Amino acid sequence: MSPSISLTINGEARAVALDDPRVTLLDLLRERLDLPGTKKGCDRGQCGACTVLVDGRRVNSCLTLAATLDGAEITTIEGLALGEELHPVQAAFIENDAFQCGYCTPGQIMSAVGLISEGSAGDDPERIREGMSGNICRCAAYHGITIAVQEATRNMIRTDKEDAA
Repeated sequence: MSPSISLTINGEARAVALDDPRVTLLDLLRERLDLPGTKKGCDRGQCGACTVLVDGRRVNSCLTLAATLDGAEITTIEGLALGEELHPVQAAFIENDAFQCGYCTPGQIMSAVGLISEGSAGDDPERIREGMSGNICRCAAYHGITIAVQEATRNMIRTDKEDAA
C-alpha cells in the first residue's frame, strides 16, 4: 500500500498516493497531476524555473520532497489567475514584455508573487533584482522583469488600499 498525502493544489483539496517517497514536488505536479506550467530547468535548485508557492512561501519544487508536504497549500502558475482575470503579476509581465522565450516565465512570475507578498519588492530595482536572483532567465529579460515587478507591486498596493476603503 502506497503512503498518501493530502494537499491543496490551486485551491483544490487532493489526496495523492506516493508510490515513491523520494518523488519531488516538481515531478508530482508535472508527471502525476498534469500541471506542466512549473518547468524543469536544472533540477538542482539553481535556476528557479520550478518555483511554486508552498503555504505562501517561494520554494524550488525540484528540491522539495512531496512526502514532506502533507497538509500544505500549493500554488502553481495554473492556479494564479482568477478565472479569466490574470493575476496582477501576470498582467504586468505581458504589459512590460518581461519574457522572451517564456520558459522561465512561470517560475519568474511565481517568485515575483512571493517576493511582493513578503513585502520585499518595494519599488527599488536593486531590491527586486536581489529578491529575484534565484531565478535565471537565459534570454536576459531582466529589465522587463524588474519593471513588471515594480508595476505589479504598485497595482497590488493600490488594489489593497481600494479594497480597504
